[in-house]
Amino acid sequence: MCMNSSEIIPGTASSTLCSTFRLRRLPSKRYNLRVQGLNRRRKLAVVGAKTEMEIKNLKLYMENQTIMEENLKLRKKALLLHQENQALLSQLQKKFILSTK
Repeated sequence: MCMNSSEIIPGTASSTLCSTFRLRRLPSKRYNLRVQGLNRRRKLAVVGAKTEMEIKNLKLYMENQTIMEENLKLRKKALLLHQENQALLSQLQKKFILSTK
């Protein structure tokens, strides 16, 4: 529509169209680079938060595994103590029965 400024006659409709076209043109390259940089930082922040959550999740998982292993050991120990208690109680009852006869 308007190739160079020598073709534009001030005060005409074509000069108005050309000036509005200039106002609507794409943002400058510097602006685009700044926006891209901000978007990159935002993505890195999101990725950083995601990585941080994954690390925290892994630590909690490892702690949970340790607790479950300790729980299993304590259950086995409790079972052995219960069996020993039953055996001692049985022996005590036998002695008590023999002593009453």
